[in-house]
Amino acid sequence: MATMSPLSRAKAAEPQAQRHDPSMGELLSRVTSDLQVLFRQEVELAKAEIKEEGTKAGKAAGMYGAAGFAGYMVLLFLSLAAVYGLGNVMDGGWAALIVAVLWGIAAAVLYQKGRARMRTVSPKPERTVETLKEDAEWARHPTK
Repeated sequence: MATMSPLSRAKAAEPQAQRHDPSMGELLSRVTSDLQVLFRQEVELAKAEIKEEGTKAGKAAGMYGAAGFAGYMVLLFLSLAAVYGLGNVMDGGWAALIVAVLWGIAAAVLYQKGRARMRTVSPKPERTVETLKEDAEWARHPTK
């Protein structure tokens, strides 16, 4: 009777489940599951980025709104200054023009700030695009 080597005895003593190599179907199932998880994570990242950009756009829109209000104030003070302005010190028309110029400057400053903020808003979710490129590269060369 032939004697078994220690390695052969250990393999013979292992339960069948431990020696089971995953089948192609099981491997494909795992890959599919991993891809689904990855896709969900990418969607969540895209949502977070879009929300962040939406907040920035909202602030810029608020600046535009403030510029619009300042423009309204220009008209209001033009008419008030024409009636109640500095007519006692100078001609009423000149007084109204001075107040209107001051509000015009305020409107221009607010508009420029809103415009500068709006330029920083990116409609494309940059991080998501970058990670999708990385995922595509990994899918092409998974062993790298």
